[in-house]
Amino acid sequence: MLIKKHKNTSFLIFLMLSAIIFDIDNTLYPSYEFAELARKNAIHAMIRAGLDISESELERELKKVIRERGSNYPNHFDDVLKKFEIKNRAKFVAAAVAAYHDTKITILPFPEVPRLLLDLRDKGVKLYVASEGLEVKQWDKLIRLQIAQYFEEVFVVKTEEGGKTVSFFKQLAKKINARPEDCLMVGDREDKDIIPAKKAGFKTFRVFRGPYSKNKKTSADFCGKDLTALVKIVKKPSP
Repeated sequence: MLIKKHKNTSFLIFLMLSAIIFDIDNTLYPSYEFAELARKNAIHAMIRAGLDISESELERELKKVIRERGSNYPNHFDDVLKKFEIKNRAKFVAAAVAAYHDTKITILPFPEVPRLLLDLRDKGVKLYVASEGLEVKQWDKLIRLQIAQYFEEVFVVKTEEGGKTVSFFKQLAKKINARPEDCLMVGDREDKDIIPAKKAGFKTFRVFRGPYSKNKKTSADFCGKDLTALVKIVKKPSP
């Protein structure tokens, strides 16, 4: 059960829930901070390996390649080195990739997430993931974060296939055998998580974390600076 406190009143609105669906990036863990650190470590590794290009130049080109190719493109570092006409690129690419993957060892979920997921599951709420990108990469995140075991299913759609659209959320509800109005979508992005989910009939919770948190305007039913409110507003169903 979800309790919504009406704005500027003490009136409580009760809504029944059968499932909570979570985004991953900047919702379950600080992906923006991780990506920034991992890319910086990769650049430092290439310079330590002997690449005679400044950190600022490499960072600028890397950001450009990511904008052009997307975050899931597998050859970011190779393309950066091509821009600088580096001929023997293998050593530097290997150094960058190794540093990037070494950084993955350090990733952790947001502090409240493991206990929150455990508490929600103990209350009898089914938990799912709805993410955009490459399926293996999304599973890799959940496994490294050590939270994969809390979710019934993980739904991943490729960006080039349209991403998380209204149709995606409607199909998700059908697959988990739930009515859209009995589902709560939790995410950080208004465009990817909140708007399409609401149009599909879902309840929505927007968390203000990461690079998209600066814009506080939201159409979400609920919002917060973290996820702690979820455990307070979701009640254990009556037997």
